[in-house]
Amino acid sequence: MGLAIACVSSIAPPAHAQYDTQRTQQNDYQDQQRGANGERSRNTYRDRDRDNASDTETLTTPLVSGPVEISGDRLLDADLSPLDRATPAKPAEPGEFERYVERQLGRKVIRFGSNLLVPQSRDFAVSPSTTIPPSYMVNPGDWLSVRSTGSVEANFDVKVDRDGTVFIPTVGRVKVAGTRYADLQGVVSKSMGTRYRKFDVTVTIPKLRGMRVYVTGYANQPGAYTVSSLSTLVNAVLAAGGPSGGGSFRSIQLIRAGNLIKEFDLYTLLRSGDQSQDVVLENEDVIVIPPVGFQIAVSGSINEEAIYEAKPGESIADVIDRYAGGLNSLANAERVLLYRVEYLQTVGSREITMAEAAAMPVQTGDIVQILSVGSIARPLEQQAVLVRIDGEVQRPGDYYVAPNTPMRDVVVMAGGLTDKAFVYGTKFRRVSVREQQRESYQEAINQLEIALLSAPLRGNDLMDAGAAARQQAAAQAVLAKLRETQPDGRIVLSMVPGAATLPSTMTLENNDHIYIPPRPTTVGVFGAVYRAGSFELDMSLEVRELVDRAGGATRTADKGSIFLLRANGDVIPKNRGALKEMLLPGDLVFVPVKAQYSSAWSKIRDISVIVGQLGLGAAAFAVLAQ
Repeated sequence: MGLAIACVSSIAPPAHAQYDTQRTQQNDYQDQQRGANGERSRNTYRDRDRDNASDTETLTTPLVSGPVEISGDRLLDADLSPLDRATPAKPAEPGEFERYVERQLGRKVIRFGSNLLVPQSRDFAVSPSTTIPPSYMVNPGDWLSVRSTGSVEANFDVKVDRDGTVFIPTVGRVKVAGTRYADLQGVVSKSMGTRYRKFDVTVTIPKLRGMRVYVTGYANQPGAYTVSSLSTLVNAVLAAGGPSGGGSFRSIQLIRAGNLIKEFDLYTLLRSGDQSQDVVLENEDVIVIPPVGFQIAVSGSINEEAIYEAKPGESIADVIDRYAGGLNSLANAERVLLYRVEYLQTVGSREITMAEAAAMPVQTGDIVQILSVGSIARPLEQQAVLVRIDGEVQRPGDYYVAPNTPMRDVVVMAGGLTDKAFVYGTKFRRVSVREQQRESYQEAINQLEIALLSAPLRGNDLMDAGAAARQQAAAQAVLAKLRETQPDGRIVLSMVPGAATLPSTMTLENNDHIYIPPRPTTVGVFGAVYRAGSFELDMSLEVRELVDRAGGATRTADKGSIFLLRANGDVIPKNRGALKEMLLPGDLVFVPVKAQYSSAWSKIRDISVIVGQLGLGAAAFAVLAQ
């Protein structure tokens, strides 16, 4: 927008004198605008006070040429410092104590606040849109934006000179340095009122002056920083990336003209959000970050595990409650492990209570570990037992029972069995067994992977490389499928096929699951047979007769590896008479495919025996291993 000012005077001067005055003012203003912006600006005078036409003379002579196109946002960003630009800062390198804690606990524990001080993740710089407080004092280097309507129209931006004045066309120089921002509009309006009447003026500050401060001591990135005049001690510290690994968070010092002005504790901001003790900086201020004080690592059942810095006189409990957020809901306040440097060559650690921790001052190098009640395995007699029973019972659901309750007692609590219940096929799953199975299963998978990597899958030395690669790829596919499968925690119960009740010797644990299926009326044959599928149960037949009903084994079948899977989870291989067994409800017969196995495949078959014992079901593994 071009700059236009309409001048109204109660006493009209001679035309030539007025023109000379305007030319002088024009040249002064041109010089100022060239120095401030590197470009020429335009002023135009015109009379807008029609009601006072008898007392005034209208002039529309342009004072300067060239538009004033200055955006407030651009002004704020013109000379930004590393702070205002949020210069990327690398996180502070871990100190020796952090590495020591990692060795002692076996895991990395970061220093509190270190992840909050990097500008990439937290931008604490003064925003260009920050509201200037009314108490702010105008200083040389600040920019003023003057907008006026009414008898005089003005629209221009001007910089406060070193002498603390600004030049307003037709008015002259106006002293503004030292003026409160709340009073600035009144000062400019009063000065313009000496020349004009009936106008409204608005004065804002689109750009603040820059000033230089120094961040020294144990800072992550010490050095000199140019900051805005609204920046505070915290802004400058965060611009420098915060304290280094050996710097203090708790006693940052502000030095002004050689005097200690403020000692600031960053924890009041980072933990409590309290900014009341922060201080606005002045030009040439020096910020000193001293060495770190007492450090203590707090881990375990607390709300925020970290390395904290304690002040002299603070106790272990003070650090836990004030900075670590206190104990969490699973913490055992009676079991706190304290590792001290002085214990390294003697007891190693000492167990204390939280009450004792309240009376123990922090010593630098302390490591505190709060134990959890949730991680303690209680005796069965002390466990609350919740059991789920569903399927063929009168009232399926969840039941609380006393410790050591036999399994069959839960059936009584559930109203007894229905007429269709098939007790022999009961599926009993236990959480603790599932976790054990998963560990063993993972170990079996790891052994399988080692076998595949250590022995090429080649049927003989004459096999071409392409065939060997295909077998290797197939084996890797089997491995991937096995990793997708997880044990279900099923326990195979010792029962006879005609059992009418569940075992009385099996006592219950928390989260046990009992499923009693209906009596099945079919049996199944799968694998390398001509007609795989389910068949109507005929208990007068042997397993081999069932295989014959499925068309018999194909030419690709491995007849020596046929096995029978009973409804209760038992597996009976051919070498233990599987084909001569009489059929029972829910039986599954599997006929594997014959393959040429190298030594690696032999190892895989050995591992399959382990996997088959984990409750996955041998049939499922055989399908995967084809």
